[in-house]
Amino acid sequence: MDYEKTLLKEEIVIKRIISIHYFEYAKDYVFEGEKHDFWEFLYVDKGEVEVMAEALGLKLKQGEIIFHKPNEFHNVWANGKVAPNLIVVSFECKSPAIRYYENKILGISDFEKNLLAQIINEAKEAYTSELDITHMKKLEKRPEPIFGCEQLIKIYLEQLLISMVRKGNSVNSSSRLSTVVKERSDNDLLQRINNFLNENVTKNLTFDEVCRFSNLSRTSLKVLFKDKMGTGVMEHFKKLKIEAAKKMMREGEYNFTQISEILGYTSIHYFSRHFKNVTGMTPSQYVLSVKSKAYRI
Repeated sequence: MDYEKTLLKEEIVIKRIISIHYFEYAKDYVFEGEKHDFWEFLYVDKGEVEVMAEALGLKLKQGEIIFHKPNEFHNVWANGKVAPNLIVVSFECKSPAIRYYENKILGISDFEKNLLAQIINEAKEAYTSELDITHMKKLEKRPEPIFGCEQLIKIYLEQLLISMVRKGNSVNSSSRLSTVVKERSDNDLLQRINNFLNENVTKNLTFDEVCRFSNLSRTSLKVLFKDKMGTGVMEHFKKLKIEAAKKMMREGEYNFTQISEILGYTSIHYFSRHFKNVTGMTPSQYVLSVKSKAYRI
């Protein structure tokens, strides 16, 4: 007797896990942000948090989950009032159905909370990695794990994702928008970029290197600096170089050629021309102006 074998349709398939976390953060915790080429979700198990998802500032309450699609910049703040507990899981998924979760904030049911708990429990059985380490690069497998624990992580995670698609209980993201969150995120990021530029003032940084540091696209970085600083990134970096040059001139430890080399200029002539473009004076004129002021003191 011939039997026909039915191939089962799989809507959402997870084959690789990158990280599984359960965090208990302080009320003033700040995660500066990142982006990567895989999916990630953040579930608020207790308290409230503020999140940036690309250019959107959002507030999440207890019992809500947000998804970050691949290459989406995201960061997290505690609200300064309540210490939050968070579950963060990152994974690789190529299934077309996963796009349902793009730009989504969802409320989850008790059934789905149990699935999250099962994922955490099985992760403890499968891996020696501590689940509260922020910058986990690799899950370390136990040499003799309980039978089937990694497969159960896959099953529970797929079941969680399927359940939420079926339920379709999406929170209105516009009700979670916060200009305050975005403003704070932009200011924080701008400060970190400015620190990065100052720390590398002796190097010839490129715009792309600053983009990689900031985790922003070229367009987003340009917009941020134009809005906040009124200038471009590299124009600001060049001004920082000149400020460093002026400081060295005032201290009198190096000559112009040495200062030019320290700050990464290709020649003393290029340095002098750039210095005059920024300050309206040649290096010699600046030094004389400093000396004349010093003599009057």
